[in-house]
Amino acid sequence: MKKSLLLFLFSIGTHFLVAQARLQSPTEFLGYELGDRFTPHHRVVEYFKQIAEATPGNVRVQQYGETYEHRPLIYALVASAENFKNLEQIRQDNLKRAGFVNGTPSTKVAIVWLSYNVHGNEANSMEASMKTIYELVNPDNSKTKEWLKNTVVVIDPCINPDGRDRYANYYNQAGNFPPNNDPQAREHREPWPGGRANHYLFDLNRDWAWGTQIESQARIKIYNQWMPHVHVDFHEMGYNTPYYFAPAAEPFHEVISSWQREFQTTIGKNNAKYFDEQGWLYFTKERYDLFYPSYGDTYPIYSGAIGMTYEQGGIGGGVSVTTTEGDPLTLKDRLTHHFTNGMSTIEISSQHADRLNDEFEKFFKENNINPSAPYKTYVIKAENNSDKIKKITDWLNTHNIQFGHAATGKPSRGFDFMTQTQNNFNLTTEDIVFNIYQPKGRFVTTVFEPQSKLTDSLTYDITAWNLFYGYGLKAFALNEKIAVTKPYQPKPVAAEVIPAKPYAYIFSYQSLNDVELLAALIKKGVKVRSANKSFTLNGQNFNPGSLLVTRRNNESLSDFDNAVQAIAKNLNRKIYTTQSGFVDKGLDFGSGEVNFLKTPKIALLGGDQTSALGHGELWHFFEQQIHYPVSVIVTDYLKTIDLWKYTVLIVPDGNYRLFDEPMLSTIDRWVTDGGRLILIAKGAAAFADKKGFALKEFADDDAKKKAEKEDKELKEKEGPVKFGEAERKELSNNIFGAIYKVTLDKTHPLAFGLDDFYYSLRTNELHYTYLNPGWNVGILKGKQKPLIGFAGNKINKKLENTLVFGVEDKGKGQIVYMVDNPTFRSFWENGKMILANAVFMVGQ
Repeated sequence: MKKSLLLFLFSIGTHFLVAQARLQSPTEFLGYELGDRFTPHHRVVEYFKQIAEATPGNVRVQQYGETYEHRPLIYALVASAENFKNLEQIRQDNLKRAGFVNGTPSTKVAIVWLSYNVHGNEANSMEASMKTIYELVNPDNSKTKEWLKNTVVVIDPCINPDGRDRYANYYNQAGNFPPNNDPQAREHREPWPGGRANHYLFDLNRDWAWGTQIESQARIKIYNQWMPHVHVDFHEMGYNTPYYFAPAAEPFHEVISSWQREFQTTIGKNNAKYFDEQGWLYFTKERYDLFYPSYGDTYPIYSGAIGMTYEQGGIGGGVSVTTTEGDPLTLKDRLTHHFTNGMSTIEISSQHADRLNDEFEKFFKENNINPSAPYKTYVIKAENNSDKIKKITDWLNTHNIQFGHAATGKPSRGFDFMTQTQNNFNLTTEDIVFNIYQPKGRFVTTVFEPQSKLTDSLTYDITAWNLFYGYGLKAFALNEKIAVTKPYQPKPVAAEVIPAKPYAYIFSYQSLNDVELLAALIKKGVKVRSANKSFTLNGQNFNPGSLLVTRRNNESLSDFDNAVQAIAKNLNRKIYTTQSGFVDKGLDFGSGEVNFLKTPKIALLGGDQTSALGHGELWHFFEQQIHYPVSVIVTDYLKTIDLWKYTVLIVPDGNYRLFDEPMLSTIDRWVTDGGRLILIAKGAAAFADKKGFALKEFADDDAKKKAEKEDKELKEKEGPVKFGEAERKELSNNIFGAIYKVTLDKTHPLAFGLDDFYYSLRTNELHYTYLNPGWNVGILKGKQKPLIGFAGNKINKKLENTLVFGVEDKGKGQIVYMVDNPTFRSFWENGKMILANAVFMVGQ
């Protein structure tokens, strides 16, 4: 009896395992047809795992990371049975072709990487990924069997799971059943912040190079382990637009090879063949260029791949919507278009697998032999702030950029990024050196060259991004090759001997790491002071902003010394101590120029009318970078809160309607009573020219009349604009993310930790006169043109002698105006110091 029962249970278990391992189509697995609804991310992960379990000799699914909301990030490797056994050899051979690994390749297999749903509300592509992986392993599909003989396919079904589920959950809650095709229906009007961005509301498609988000950091690591030959990033645009695929629009960056241009067209023609057969509309060579290096098409391009964006019309389209032509556009239509082009790309890549491998290898050999870029070597001077050097070297390591030290020092000459001129300097063996004779050489050129050649000023994104300016680093570009012969060695930091009970602890204040220390001390309840002026103590010079933690006023803190030392050690901060408050030079610790830093209680405005991305940059800054608490206050109820509970209110970039006269009056009273109002970009514009606020577009009525007269005379001189020239004509009034040199007043707390100049990445055309009354801490002086990037002649003229950063004292409080956004995309490190100063230093 027992034996019979065991056999029966074994047969059931075996049947269950066989059933589990049977390959299932998406419809069989999900219980509905693709396109009938939006599939939750966890179900897509389960489906990919089911495919791997059913085809263990062809598919491997691996988790490469986790989102902020703890959703898994996965990718699938799909190959023929023979190639699947040799996946590691194929990967290593590819790295040999790129020059990352020594040796001669023994395989020649194309690697095609398909990335889906980087923008969460461009929601069809994750559905398409399921159809794609199924057809690649479907035993009845003879075409895919043939393609996989010489092609490995990497599939990332969802780069942005948090944003994707945010959108899908909203639609599933707000959608009609059956779907409502009316574009004005609620299901097609996604509320703030939308599903486009990740948890912290970052646009992950603009974060590939900068890697500020954990999704990007995890993805870049695995991407650089494979270095594919072809990479496709699947997107959606407005539902009234048809479909876009390669070739891309101008401008192409000059480092892009002729083969990369050529094969984009080859792929595009193959895609067109399938779209033509179905009568589907599409366009190429428009709108989407290949210049900004941090996209899902350009980062792969600068890493040797054929990088492409595919855009399907569909954002806001839900499951079904009626277009302006009166036609229905369904989710099923959209995913089918993406599926078709994904398969077309694999097909054409398979047909050219040998050439893809050869040209990929050629791309990197050209870097190593005779790169065409004028600047061959970049030098970062060792005297730069060590925290900033660590940040830039960590960034270089992230992208497998080879760097180190020269064998010997010597007098050198090169482009000085700080002065924008050719200058002599001494190259030392402690300086950091990297050249473009390496696998990532073209990427290095793209990110660091002093001026990129812009073949067309009508571009899709910013036109400047140089990290030497973003980090405020003293650096040089040389037109000669300097060999890297010694591995990088960071400067050792001499440990300070800490007495048992010092009079005070002293910390430098020159980087975001120091801000993080300040935040940690304040959270612990440690009372901190800041020196307004420089001083010298025990032979050590300390700059304005230096942090002082005195034993006095911290008597109530139990285990005071251990607490301060533990925080500093945990954050790798050098501790200086003194047994006296009597300084060698400067003002003593009891001076009125040494301020007690009151604990900021921060309210951050969010919600409708704020820029979701602008809000997210600030939210991420506080929570993930300096780890300081912030209360998000939503625009819907700002008028109802007790604003006096907070000492700081930050208004991000946005398009505001809520600041009417009563609201402005309330904020005015709150500032006068001691509040600190921080206004950023269009957040500042909402207060410009308003009663009680010093920010003005024109100094007086005469200046306004003069500007209006000049504008009228110019329009009369130029005559009416032709319809076909209107877009380009408007370029003269625009800034496309360009870098400007800002003069700083270093004596003001808003500029603590910075140099005489700040290099601002300007992304708007706002312009205001110097504050009067007020402190003009950062200004554009005299005639203006960007150091790098494009800005029109008319807007440059308007920027002459204008405010960038300023502070208005008002009663007991302050208003900090930031015309430029200092935290744009979170990769402009020096800008974060300005924000931190506005929160912790100003008004103390």
